[in-house]
Amino acid sequence: MTLPRTLRIDYGKKIEFVCVVGSELSVNLDRNAPPKSKFFSVKCSPDVQHSVHPPPTEASLLSPIPLNGNSTLLFTMSRASEHENDNKLSVRYYDENKKDLGKAVLHLTAVEISLDVDADRDGVVEKNNPNKGSWKWGPDGHGAILLVNCDCERSYWKKPDNMQKAGAVTRVSDLKDMSLMVLRTKGPAKLPEGYKLTMHISQGDAEGVRVFRSKAPPVVVSNSFGSLFYNDFVKDYPLVLSKEALSEDVLYLGGDSELNFHVEGLKFPDIDFDGFIRINLSVLEPISKGVPETPIFTDQVVFRVAPWIMTPNTLEPIEAVVCSTSDNYQFLKGMRMLAEESGCKLKICHEYMNRGDRWIQDELEFGYIDSPHQSFPVVLDSPRDGKLLDFPYKELLGPDFGYVTRVPERTDVSSLDSFGNLEVSPPVTVNGTSYPLGRILIGVAFPTTTKGRNMTKVVQDFLWAQKVQEPVALFSDWLYVGHVDEFMSFVPAPDRKGFRMLLASPDAGYKLFRGLQSDGHGKAKLFDGVEDEEPITVDEILDNSGLHSQNCYVQSCIDWNRDVLKRELGLEDEDIIDLPILFKLVVGKDKSTQFRAVAYYPDMVNMIVLGKNLGIPKPYGPKVNGRCALEAEMCSLLEGLGLNCTFIDDFASYHKRLGEVHCGSNVRRKPFEMKWWNMEM
Repeated sequence: MTLPRTLRIDYGKKIEFVCVVGSELSVNLDRNAPPKSKFFSVKCSPDVQHSVHPPPTEASLLSPIPLNGNSTLLFTMSRASEHENDNKLSVRYYDENKKDLGKAVLHLTAVEISLDVDADRDGVVEKNNPNKGSWKWGPDGHGAILLVNCDCERSYWKKPDNMQKAGAVTRVSDLKDMSLMVLRTKGPAKLPEGYKLTMHISQGDAEGVRVFRSKAPPVVVSNSFGSLFYNDFVKDYPLVLSKEALSEDVLYLGGDSELNFHVEGLKFPDIDFDGFIRINLSVLEPISKGVPETPIFTDQVVFRVAPWIMTPNTLEPIEAVVCSTSDNYQFLKGMRMLAEESGCKLKICHEYMNRGDRWIQDELEFGYIDSPHQSFPVVLDSPRDGKLLDFPYKELLGPDFGYVTRVPERTDVSSLDSFGNLEVSPPVTVNGTSYPLGRILIGVAFPTTTKGRNMTKVVQDFLWAQKVQEPVALFSDWLYVGHVDEFMSFVPAPDRKGFRMLLASPDAGYKLFRGLQSDGHGKAKLFDGVEDEEPITVDEILDNSGLHSQNCYVQSCIDWNRDVLKRELGLEDEDIIDLPILFKLVVGKDKSTQFRAVAYYPDMVNMIVLGKNLGIPKPYGPKVNGRCALEAEMCSLLEGLGLNCTFIDDFASYHKRLGEVHCGSNVRRKPFEMKWWNMEM
């Protein structure tokens, strides 16, 4: 029941009033009583329940009740009216001799009004859920969910539906991306003259939502006057609420009826938007001609906009995406074989679209949005905007495939804004706190650095605002390219936490090479047979003190991140596998900048994960008994987890351009089975 609302009455007058079933009305009996009033009595129709406060004494129950300054009448209506003004309530006043001084009469029309949403998140809009006006996380939580309508029903002149001209529903199929909201009313065929229903939102909420209605009401049930029928086949959907129209009168249908509305989300949670949308339905009462109406009852529903969610390597792949260029035939051949073995589709972005830009991982990140009634993938377009900048919009945006981006000032964009620098962990539990959708990982400058590169603020703000995958900041500015995928990855595992974290480790690399040397393989060569690459022996690598010093620095940077990841992801050393990878330091593009690291040989941690099949950069390491020692070590470390290692030749087409297999590929994966709204927050 809603809080009591104060109602004004006048003696000597008859007032028509609409009362919403279930709401409580309060009348101060002294405020408008006739002069010299000392007593009062109350009469009402059977459907009107009333009480007096303070309660009268037992002796006065059968006689006029003493009136004082605090005398209050509370009343409610138990069921909807069949006719206008079919219930009455009267208050009669008396002087000290109990002489009649006059009475105030209310002619009451009772209506049931409920603005309803799917507050229990089962895909059904139930009637008058008591929790529809609030939000609670968790499996026993409540509150309706709203999707950002960021896909596009058009196949030409494309633009996300939430950016279409206000008031445009391009196709009926567009409605499935919106949340259903139902206005249910029950009462007489029409309201008393002057009363009306109005739907309204705040100016702040209007930036994030539009509301449409079915032009022809879909269903009206019978009342005492018989049955009314409306057309089920709706041709269009008028706009009701938007930032241009904060309120709109709503048709009262009469009888036992329902009117459907479709609520469209326009923007994702962000630093300036907490994701909550409130929609109100009010009954307005006329005062007199030329005077504005006043609200006498308001029902409110609350939506929370669904967050954008990333998918980790441990989820099943649906489709891998790579670019075709003039020089990556060997890479594409390996990717085709890997995708086929994995039962995964392979989408190729051809040169007319990529224009020579092969770094598909850096251009975009696949994710999705989810609600009880609809779910679809959404691509997050990076601020990088290389020659692939048109691909996410022109090739991916479409029906049931959404698009979102964040646009910073161009001066703010650095290599760290490419999405090789954006990863997500599998689900983890940290000190009792569960992250069932994993945690986002981003690379930034070292905390004490004032001149380092960072991921731009608008992207970081967006990622933090999604809440369900709380980000972790890692130190990646020590790398020339500066991406977290250059030193870490995740692979599925059958035990422990269900995954292993892979870390690049120069220490593991030197340990492997020292072992080869001690076993008499110091003359074995790296890069043997690689075109335009000078082979180098294991002995020469181990004798290069400068290279060793550089890798000691790199190991210290990775160890700093290792400690952060162990702490923030709740990992132990047994959850981590160190991969034998060496780096070297090179001067940055700006000659005045510090030295930064690149992989000395193909960076095997920079892999693609398709289920149990791994596409690993072919390292061209020293051969022992005809087999690459680095490949053998990788197989030894990973195949015990039931993983299959496939080594893909990316040396000329990617490695020498400072990237690897992961940089040149991207994967769209199945969503989590876990529903984000069931998280404990």
